[in-house]
Amino acid sequence: MFAGPLRSALLTAVALLALAGPLAAQQGWQGGVDSQPLAPPADVPSGAVDNPDSPPPGGPGVPSIMEDPDADAPRAPAPTQPEVPGQATVGPSGDIEVVQPPDQKIENKTAVFSGLDKITGRIISFDVAINETVQFGALRITPRACYTRPQTEQQNTTGFVEVQEITLEGKMQPLFGGWMFASSPGLHGVEHPIYDVWLTDCKQSAPVIASPGGQQ
Repeated sequence: MFAGPLRSALLTAVALLALAGPLAAQQGWQGGVDSQPLAPPADVPSGAVDNPDSPPPGGPGVPSIMEDPDADAPRAPAPTQPEVPGQATVGPSGDIEVVQPPDQKIENKTAVFSGLDKITGRIISFDVAINETVQFGALRITPRACYTRPQTEQQNTTGFVEVQEITLEGKMQPLFGGWMFASSPGLHGVEHPIYDVWLTDCKQSAPVIASPGGQQ
């Protein structure tokens, strides 16, 4: 008949014993933070411990900033070799590039022209010294420059020529001024209803004066 009250008394005693520990800890804590450092374990020596197996601060194969002060300094670009004409080089994209040598021009003293009279169909050749004027029919031709290329290069004879026309009133009016190409006479040609003139060659020697009978 005492089983019920006895059992309740035992449970109450167990509960009081379980609460006794936390209550005691709360009564001993007075607030604040304990600033005393914890003591190291007994088997670990005090002070810094070097671990030979640990990687360097910068990682494997990477120098530390403390070891190399210039680790983060900007690096100067690698010097590039100058391009040599006729030599193959590797471009930035990996393609092979061949540097072509610059064209060499040879100045000449005389320009050689061919003139066509469209009425008679006759073609004559005549020489003109640089900066001198020769009359062919109603045209006055003045070469200002005449260039050729060395024998080792592809030939490209060019000349800067000024052509004027003599009108029926005896006045001079510009008809052509520009570059003529011996390899392409029709590229920059003189447009005239009766006469046509084009550059054929350049020479270093003095001009050969054509006979007056050859000009109309």
